Amino acid sequence: MVPTDIFIYGASGHGKVIADSIRACGSTVAGWIDDNPLADAMPWDRFCTLHPHGHIALGIGENRTRAKIAQKIVDKGYALATIIHPSAILSPSVSVCEGSVIMPLALINADVTIGMGCIINSGAIVEHDSHLGDFVHIAPHATLSGGVSVGDYTFVGMGTCVIPQRTLGHHTIVAAGSVVIADIPSYVMVAGVPAVIKKTLP
Repeated sequence: MVPTDIFIYGASGHGKVIADSIRACGSTVAGWIDDNPLADAMPWDRFCTLHPHGHIALGIGENRTRAKIAQKIVDKGYALATIIHPSAILSPSVSVCEGSVIMPLALINADVTIGMGCIINSGAIVEHDSHLGDFVHIAPHATLSGGVSVGDYTFVGMGTCVIPQRTLGHHTIVAAGSVVIADIPSYVMVAGVPAVIKKTLP
């Protein structure tokens, strides 16, 4: 069950989309947290003083930053909110860990496991028996076919297609529109049809 009142950490574009999903679930955006002084939001220290308890949704799209913020939230004793837009379709056998967000019109089929702090973006498809690690981002209209494994912190770009039974490593970027037909190692960026390694990542 989605909490009644949810704060959002991250007041930029991704946070706005999270806000729409929270409202679509019938909950209220209780406030915004952002350490950027230009944002119309509370800085973290002030938020902790004013609100010692509560549920916080992760409104940050970049994987590593989202993970750092999630750790800060958990260390302070707050609960990470899990947001599933009511138009998303999930099999009853899907497992979703805390802090993940599933956007409008996403489709997630049987026996998929989704780690902590993931983003399944608008219109994305994750087919049966796939596994997503922690802080993965599946961009809009990407498709993971059956039995795909995605490592922690990996980003799968918009419109990408991954054929069945493939493994994507940790901290990897798959560029938009790619077609993945082979396993992809960790710490690389791939692109193309078929996807090939373009560079290594730090």
